[in-house]
Amino acid sequence: MIKTFEQAVQFVIREKVVTVFGSQGSPYPSLWDQTDLSEDKPSEGGWSPKVTAVWDWKTRIPQTYPDQVFYGKVAGGDAVLMEMQHFEEVHYPQAYQPVGELNELAQAVYEFVRLEPAATGPLRKRAIAELGCTKSQFDTALKKLQISLNVVRSNDPQHKNDFWLPMREVHWELVSQHE
Repeated sequence: MIKTFEQAVQFVIREKVVTVFGSQGSPYPSLWDQTDLSEDKPSEGGWSPKVTAVWDWKTRIPQTYPDQVFYGKVAGGDAVLMEMQHFEEVHYPQAYQPVGELNELAQAVYEFVRLEPAATGPLRKRAIAELGCTKSQFDTALKKLQISLNVVRSNDPQHKNDFWLPMREVHWELVSQHE
């Protein structure tokens, strides 16, 4: 069972692909299920030690080890941490889908990210205003862009919220091999 950041890193490296919070029917082990910390909320309020740790680890692991661990989404929408060699050799070739094959909204959101990378909030606000979509439609489009490996979350720790970049800016060599 996992209790520390380093144990969480080793779990991801060993398992190759792990969901962050688990999902019924997922073929992957879950960081949440393997974490042995209290789920009791503190009396003063806030998140439990387990929620706090797993939420931190999902961001900090790929930030700390960007050449060893990838954060993204897989088919079905589960957030995962993935060992980088597995990502490059197995997952990317199987999961990549050209943006031109996605629906119009996903393509338009991709163009926003391509031209001006942004955090989720401002990106969503722009899409709703300029494209006339709903919050739900935007969220679905962003999820499709992640699953199809066209956008990726920045690992820059200065971004406090999810900040989106075109996959090709972060993993140019990998993307160019598959175009």
